[in-house]
Amino acid sequence: MTSPTPPSTYYVTTPIYYVNGDPHLGRGYTTTLADVLTRYHRLLGRETFFLTGTDEHGEKISQAAEKRGIPPQQFVDEVAETYRKAWETLRIEYSRFIRTTDPQHKAVVAGILQKVYDQGDIYFGDYGGNYCVGCERFLTDKELVDGKCPDHQTVPQYVAEKNYVFRMSKYQDRLIEHITKVAPDFIRPERYKNEVLGLLREPLEDLCISRPKSRMDWGIELPFDSNFVAYVWFDALINYITGLDYPDGKNFSKFWTSCEHLIGKDIVKPHAVFWPTMLMAAGIPLFDHLTVHAYWLTPTGKMSKSLGNVVDPIQVVKEYSHDVFRYYICREMTFGLDGVFSFDTLDTRYNADLANNLGNLVSRSLAMTHKYRNGVVPASAHHEDLESDLQSQAKTTVADYFRYMTSREIHRALESVWALVNAANVYIDRTKPWTLAKTDASDPAAKAALDASLYHQLESLRLVAVLISPFMPDTSASILRFLSYSPENAQKECVVGNTGWGRLQPGVTVEKGEALFPRREKTEKNVNEVSAPTTKPEQSATTAPATVATAPVAATPAATPTADAASAGVISIDEFFKVKLRVGQILAAEKVAKSEKLLKLRVDLGEGGEGRQILSGIAKYYQPEDLVGRKVAVVANLQPAKLMGLESQGMILAAEDATGNLELIAISPLLAPGAEIR
Repeated sequence: MTSPTPPSTYYVTTPIYYVNGDPHLGRGYTTTLADVLTRYHRLLGRETFFLTGTDEHGEKISQAAEKRGIPPQQFVDEVAETYRKAWETLRIEYSRFIRTTDPQHKAVVAGILQKVYDQGDIYFGDYGGNYCVGCERFLTDKELVDGKCPDHQTVPQYVAEKNYVFRMSKYQDRLIEHITKVAPDFIRPERYKNEVLGLLREPLEDLCISRPKSRMDWGIELPFDSNFVAYVWFDALINYITGLDYPDGKNFSKFWTSCEHLIGKDIVKPHAVFWPTMLMAAGIPLFDHLTVHAYWLTPTGKMSKSLGNVVDPIQVVKEYSHDVFRYYICREMTFGLDGVFSFDTLDTRYNADLANNLGNLVSRSLAMTHKYRNGVVPASAHHEDLESDLQSQAKTTVADYFRYMTSREIHRALESVWALVNAANVYIDRTKPWTLAKTDASDPAAKAALDASLYHQLESLRLVAVLISPFMPDTSASILRFLSYSPENAQKECVVGNTGWGRLQPGVTVEKGEALFPRREKTEKNVNEVSAPTTKPEQSATTAPATVATAPVAATPAATPTADAASAGVISIDEFFKVKLRVGQILAAEKVAKSEKLLKLRVDLGEGGEGRQILSGIAKYYQPEDLVGRKVAVVANLQPAKLMGLESQGMILAAEDATGNLELIAISPLLAPGAEIR
């Protein structure tokens, strides 16, 4: 069981957050994820640097300060402090908090502007376009949806004025070559790489990079024309190198080429197109990765202040703890796809994953060690199939964990750890240490079996604690403390690639430990609870109402079907229960070559791994890109069948009306992959 060979450094950044709003769930997720990745790479022995901060220039900031009747600098000082306190509450440990009003940053921006201007890549001329104040940028006609900004749902104003323009188009071919040939994993997940390449299929326009002071003066003055300030994006993106003391700082030479930018999908274009071309023009090497995550939604849809459904991460932490918050958001979102935040699912995850599974494993393992061996870790020389099974699961967990962390399938990394937690609980139930304890004093075989059972329980806990340390630092530290196992030893093992079995030393005294996750009773309303609306079966005007069959709460013994029932196709309740229906989430979709009907789908049924391959005859009704992320109803226990030479491992359920219209059965976004439909 070995971890990946670690490179020497790791540099991660969040976007610097625009100070026109308080920290919200999306920003809390990005920053928490950056913290998780920093701790993970530090666990592997890499020297790390984690940058976050605030974006403090631009038209919206100037307007917000004016509305409050205070100077812009005072306004941004106050909001920046709000972010510092928020990240402290969320247990975020960054290396540097950067602000675009820092004098150092202003100097770096001015230096890069002057260099790019001197080499002829910035020119002055008339520039006009659809300007969105919310985005603080000009939008192309193709970016508009029904004539509106897709993010702010406002009609942009046409602005024509003289400005300075960056020759971004000059670097289009070089950027395409980098994404497709030089660094194929430059943008991930793959769907966002394809989105950027789609943008680059059209001629790239040059970028307006100034604003006249006559219209807006809250920004960094252009070094070659004091009548203009820098466009906020040209200013803000440069923070990623300012934070490393570019150009001459030791941190820049040490960390820059190992840089991973973490962003939300709403700011892909500035980071995937503006920023790399700016770096090319400035003669600076490109960063290593752009890693993109999707949106957090609520059961009622997008979060909105006007709807009153914005989730405040600080309040969630106060209600649950930062470790619970960190676990939930990393486990619940399939990376790259939209996730739904619900206090219902948070309580379910808390009680099922944390209280019942991990918390129960910790409590009973420590309690039985104290009861049967006075709290001393016993030696284990007993070998049974059950122990081999548990060790085999530990080996699989470690391999999967490192693989998924490397590919940024964060939720799957946690799934792999909980597979070991579940296996350890099953191991306890099967070895029955309470039964062995009745005869262990007089029966050497029972004593050896009991020692082995207790040791394997505790060793499972040690390995789990090491692997969850990036996600749940306090929980990990508590478990290691209970086991009298130092965090330094845990880190050393990961560094040398020895996260395997048998590291816990016999003879050590363990603590009884307090309950880590006392079970929570669900309440009608928790902090900022967003209740899902009461729904009725969806019904199209052109289709008949859908009928949903449900199993009875308690079934009576099934009667023998009559001849009439059999001829009408009626089945017994026993036959119905043979069909296993599960919630699936489509991870990937593509057309099957030489088939007009079939799509090849990769579907997550909560079984781990890469999901199942299922072929579905819905190609006439759905485009592959529209299906990714969608939750569907799956018949999970069908015998595999071959279609067009490809194996299909299940069936996707859909409904078809008399006119031939076909629709997939709708599944609530709150249901997790693998949930049973009954």
